[in-house]
Amino acid sequence: MTAAPRRRTLLAGVGAGTAAAAAGAVTAPAQAAGVRYTPASFTGVQLLPEAERHLVSRFSYGVTPALANQVRKAGGAQAWFERQLDPSGVADGTAAALEGWWPSLSYDAPKLWERSQGTLEGGWEVMQSYQRWLLMRRTYSQRQLAEVMTEFWENHFNVPVFGDGVFTFRKNYGDTIRARALGTFEDLLQAVTVHPAMGMFLDNAKSSKSAPNENLGRELLELHTVGRGVYDEDDVKSSARILTGYWVDMWRTWTASYRPEEHWTGRVQVMDFTDDNRDPDGRAVVRRYLSYLAKHPSTAARVARKLAVKFVSDTPSEALVSQLADVYLRNGTAIAPVLRALVASDEFKRSAGKKVRDPGEDLVATYRVLQMKVARPTASDSAVNAMLWQVSNLGQTPVSWPQPDGPPLTSEAWSSPSRILASFDTHYTLSGGWWPKKDVTYRPKSAWLPRKRMRFDMLVDYLSRMLLHRPSTAALLEACCLSVDLTPAEMIHADHGLVKWNMHRVLATVLDSPAHLTR
Repeated sequence: MTAAPRRRTLLAGVGAGTAAAAAGAVTAPAQAAGVRYTPASFTGVQLLPEAERHLVSRFSYGVTPALANQVRKAGGAQAWFERQLDPSGVADGTAAALEGWWPSLSYDAPKLWERSQGTLEGGWEVMQSYQRWLLMRRTYSQRQLAEVMTEFWENHFNVPVFGDGVFTFRKNYGDTIRARALGTFEDLLQAVTVHPAMGMFLDNAKSSKSAPNENLGRELLELHTVGRGVYDEDDVKSSARILTGYWVDMWRTWTASYRPEEHWTGRVQVMDFTDDNRDPDGRAVVRRYLSYLAKHPSTAARVARKLAVKFVSDTPSEALVSQLADVYLRNGTAIAPVLRALVASDEFKRSAGKKVRDPGEDLVATYRVLQMKVARPTASDSAVNAMLWQVSNLGQTPVSWPQPDGPPLTSEAWSSPSRILASFDTHYTLSGGWWPKKDVTYRPKSAWLPRKRMRFDMLVDYLSRMLLHRPSTAALLEACCLSVDLTPAEMIHADHGLVKWNMHRVLATVLDSPAHLTR
């Protein structure tokens, strides 16, 4: 059957290698003689208004019928958004139950190290469990906005899970960020900068007054706060000296502590921050220094720009960045007011469909809209393990970016032809229910036919509403017709060959569309 390559050609615009192509509309080829690709309208699936769908899509891992119902029950997308800004008020039993799937994620550093020295569980295995736990939370958590923001901050304060020895403290580091993801940036900065995982990754866990290591001091300025061009090399040196004293007894007891005898004392200056720094216990000066950095106008602008790039556009306007930075500073670095101002902006409202999903977002959204139910793993080839292999095939596993800067936020970075073709293959495999097979339940193929008999164009509209949460288009209808060599008027029923053998082709065609590959 030659329909699949024709489907790929029709939808290939999403893989042209640029963000514009990825977010752009599909241009359908010339219609077959005598066939009109006019979308039908299936009224049995209630859709959110376009503006509401846009808001929920940007701050979740994919709009599903169940999520849309939650939004309606909340009183609309804005009310849902406000409720999500306080995750403690959102019941999340499903995500809480995941803690028991991987017991080692609750172990402390000495126990993890001890287990890694025998044959029980290597550090890399613990970190793969953490990555799978993250994928499952993103797929099933009711606190979708909190999960999105946790991922954002874990990438901003990037500590790759496979850093040397980091596995001993990495789950705790992630928990530290999750607990503060919607609080204040200052609180977040204070917690992550002195965390043992950050110290190990950027060599502050052994930095001493006799040999201050500059890695964390530099990245704190360059990546986490003010950005390049605001500080000089003398500032980096002082920054490193301020941060001395935090210690991890690596490769022995794995105890994290503060050692006053290793803190560099003496006057320090970083930009406009000055301190006599006389106390051997330098934790107070660290708090003052980090508070200064968190409230610096350049930090405000940097945080505002990253949020705008993530949730609005690869090239947000300077006016929007300035507005968000002002909100950040006026609200004591609180994150929620900045997000409120962002979604209220005209720029955000005009940006629907213009951000490409990265590999993790694509995979999680696909599992969500296909209504796949993943169970606790019982074997190496269980579905939750396969999820990590699948996202790796797409180009990026969670929290594994090797450099301190974290993975890119731009659409162009995730719009290469190889990435798009990998997504096509993943959509096809999952639509067919071929892999994974163990510890997972797929929606039966017959369940994708909502009526005993219906025209094919009506079925395509139903699938578009279920998977994309929007009506079908002429281009999508034509692509689906080409994928299975049917006309819009073909009558589909439970015994039709489409339902028995080819439903996966239609599902994959819908998932391959730009509407699914963007958010």
